[in-house]
Amino acid sequence: MAHQGLFRAGIACLFLVVALDVVAALALYWVFRPVSKPISAVAAGMRIVYAGIFAVAVVQLVGAARLLGGTSLPASGAARVQAQALSDINRFTDIWDAGLIVFGLYLLVIAWLAWRSGYVPRLLGVLIGIAGLGYIYDSIGQFVSGGSWTQVSTVTFIGEFLLALWLVIWGRRITVSQPPLRAEPAGAAR
Repeated sequence: MAHQGLFRAGIACLFLVVALDVVAALALYWVFRPVSKPISAVAAGMRIVYAGIFAVAVVQLVGAARLLGGTSLPASGAARVQAQALSDINRFTDIWDAGLIVFGLYLLVIAWLAWRSGYVPRLLGVLIGIAGLGYIYDSIGQFVSGGSWTQVSTVTFIGEFLLALWLVIWGRRITVSQPPLRAEPAGAAR
């Protein structure tokens, strides 16, 4: 309550992250479209669905900010308002955790696309897959444990970070015309 301006600025930044998630979804669609247009579209759709879930979560923080930004209340009313604001903040966390399952699944699809691409290092594809599994594991673990959970995604996110770094350094060199897809073993179906 002492830093309402900072709290509201943080909420605005989270809405910016939602918009950037949509931009990233569309950009990665174009990066991986040569590998498989339909699978790349599914991945983009998953990231946009995640962005929508995250936006719903952030709206919970807007509710908390409104409650806490009101006029002074008597002590009994203030306790009730603070409890409701805390409930909104907890709802934000719960919705975001659910959304991270979708995000983890999205990363698994991106990992497959990266593995198959021929222009993204296979190790990077593996690390992206591990990041996806980390988000899924954390979100399900958070739900099952009731909130007391050790976050493995604080370590597994490295694949996500390395993909962003790879895209900035080498990704602009990708030619969209005909990438060298990795050959599948004989008899394997696409």
